[in-house]
Amino acid sequence: MHILLTNDDGPPGPASPYITYLVDALRARSHTVSVCIPADQKSWIGKAHIIGHHPHPTFYRPDTDSVHDTPREDGGDEWVLINGTPASCTQIGLFHIFRERPPIDLVISGPNFGKNTSAVYALSSGTMGGAMEAALSGGKAISVSYAYRSRNHDHNPAHITAVSTLSARIIDHLYANWPTDGSVDMYSVNLPVDTDVENTKILFTHILQNTWGGCYAAVRTAADEEDPNALEMATRDREGAADASGTPPLRKANGEDVSKVMEKYKFRWAPRFSDVEKTAAQPSAEGSDAWALRQGYVSVTPLKANFLHGPGIGQELILPPSQTMQAPSKDAKTETDPLYAIVDYTDDKSYVEPLILTAIKSHLPHATILPPSDASTLPHTARQLHWTAYESLDFTHLLSHPTTALFNAYVIRKALIRKHYLLHTVDAHVRKHPSSVLKAAVPTAVAFEVDYAEFLDEALQEAYELTESLDANDEKEPRDRQWWILKPGMSDRGAGIRLFSTLSELQAIFESWEEDSDEEEEEEADTDEQPRYSDGIVTSRLRHFVAQEYIPPILLTPHDGTAPRKFHIRTYILAVGALTVYVYRPMLALFAAQPYSHPGHTSSPGTFDATTADLSAHLTNTCLQSGAHDGAVLPFWSLPTTHAVETGTLNSWFDEICRITGELFRAAVGGGRVHFQPVPNGFEIFGVDFLIGEDGGVGLLEVNVFPDFKQTGEELSSLVGGLFEEVVGVAAQGFFGGGEGGSGRLVKVLEMEVGGF
Repeated sequence: MHILLTNDDGPPGPASPYITYLVDALRARSHTVSVCIPADQKSWIGKAHIIGHHPHPTFYRPDTDSVHDTPREDGGDEWVLINGTPASCTQIGLFHIFRERPPIDLVISGPNFGKNTSAVYALSSGTMGGAMEAALSGGKAISVSYAYRSRNHDHNPAHITAVSTLSARIIDHLYANWPTDGSVDMYSVNLPVDTDVENTKILFTHILQNTWGGCYAAVRTAADEEDPNALEMATRDREGAADASGTPPLRKANGEDVSKVMEKYKFRWAPRFSDVEKTAAQPSAEGSDAWALRQGYVSVTPLKANFLHGPGIGQELILPPSQTMQAPSKDAKTETDPLYAIVDYTDDKSYVEPLILTAIKSHLPHATILPPSDASTLPHTARQLHWTAYESLDFTHLLSHPTTALFNAYVIRKALIRKHYLLHTVDAHVRKHPSSVLKAAVPTAVAFEVDYAEFLDEALQEAYELTESLDANDEKEPRDRQWWILKPGMSDRGAGIRLFSTLSELQAIFESWEEDSDEEEEEEADTDEQPRYSDGIVTSRLRHFVAQEYIPPILLTPHDGTAPRKFHIRTYILAVGALTVYVYRPMLALFAAQPYSHPGHTSSPGTFDATTADLSAHLTNTCLQSGAHDGAVLPFWSLPTTHAVETGTLNSWFDEICRITGELFRAAVGGGRVHFQPVPNGFEIFGVDFLIGEDGGVGLLEVNVFPDFKQTGEELSSLVGGLFEEVVGVAAQGFFGGGEGGSGRLVKVLEMEVGGF
């Protein structure tokens, strides 16, 4: 989600030591964080706006710890500083800046350097004021404050990192479970900066009603102003200490008027905290925010925007476990209870299912294997592993039993597996994170929708990169053109892939599909036979398309002297729970059926027919190849024995594949999680294809679920069997108890905690 972060302590410094830690913790959970904070210390100012003052922005760069008058232009991280109050920062952040980013989902104010518990603190707090302003503006808001136990102010980085990580988890939980009845406008969260904070109790509390004494001390000084940062630090040091002295008794002296005596004094901020702390220690304070902190608990106070309390006071807040797979609860079934495996893998059943069953028997020897027809006879609370076709999974049952039922697919994952969604996922992530490895890993591409060929011009109106390239190609020889690949957004096994370099060629492709679909409809009307496989499509039924820049591949010279062929790398990815991602180290190299030649080098102007061109030199998908040929599928790590390539080069490619994969799944989670929803009791195997460009860079081609394992062939079935051994050992054995049983062939590339929905 998109978070606006403000505070009352200003940019990083002695008076604001915690903000960077919280920003990092939120971004680690794939949130977009936009920062708009006061340019200097603005504590104890509540929800004030200064009328007549015209706030203006300056720009803080965290990487150089410097402030500038103008925004940076290099795409680096930048925070906006406003010479105003926290409330004004909230207003300006919500309605005037960050307009180029997605709408703001949540405002966080903090983390405050010091607690904001009890009425005395809460009603004066600039941190609370920033959150309250967001709530009064119609948004969701959370105030976050870090409390310290001693006057030495624990700045241990490990403690601050831990409390910031816990803060981010609480924020995610509160946002995901925000009441829909309007009973809560904002939350005030107070956390102790202490050891083992991750395991402390979290309570819903009310604000303690209390009072304080005088807040100013009369002093004799020539100074009109004091450094607000130093004064705030001194105020924090006095919390729990002796009160400041009051003004000496005022009497007439030598006929001097009291008002004349007062001219010699100025009034210094020096609040009295003794009464505040005494109230929090009273038995009547139990259940309040201040009482909870004194016990070492985390306090979460639900509030309306008028400081009335929301629901749930007195209850404990239970976060989901920080592990990516939920451990069984105390009342869940233990590993000694019966375990049932419901297995019916219908895709390439004779090839794949025996390998799955072997893996289950190896790692879960006490499991009873049943067909899906017997699943309905099992008790709903029985421990069950479901490994079937996606359409056969009973998601209602599985999702309602998160600690006893494990299944082999996520409900929603089209952010990755649909080509046009994948393009949007990557594009959104790169715009938020310009330095992401995905920026170079995904070729330039555009997505568009076409119902019928006659509407192609209209569909391409906003596909500027594509249309400009095609227009420029009209004036070039085929060998000098930028070529493009057309991919239907929802097809698989290479169906509908075409090469083109001009608009007329693209138009011809869509027109040919319409002609083919008309003929097929006539044939289907005259026969009851099942439709035959075709590499064409029906545009009126499948209208999402991606045009991707053609990347000339690196060519590996075979040791046998034959001409080099184009190849891509098939990588198997395991996603477990919510969410850990692994790359299966044994990979495959899939080679094209014919020796490679660039599309522009085999045609002259007017001779290339995009509708009938032989693409066997360009397509490495083995299911499109007519008949097997030697070397179509090879183990990736054996390439040095058959081709001129060093093992060190393979290692560098593998390392890059791991980096890209981790970032890709992070992007899918960070895309709002509407189209990718990992769950704690699910796992899924993805087949991900990578292409090595002629410059040696690794490019992402596409992501598939329920991969076509049979295309691997019988000779390499042990590689697929090894994958299932790892999946059962890591995902299933880890879920049902006994610890993970993998043998190290899975390389972990991402581990993050994904909250609720």
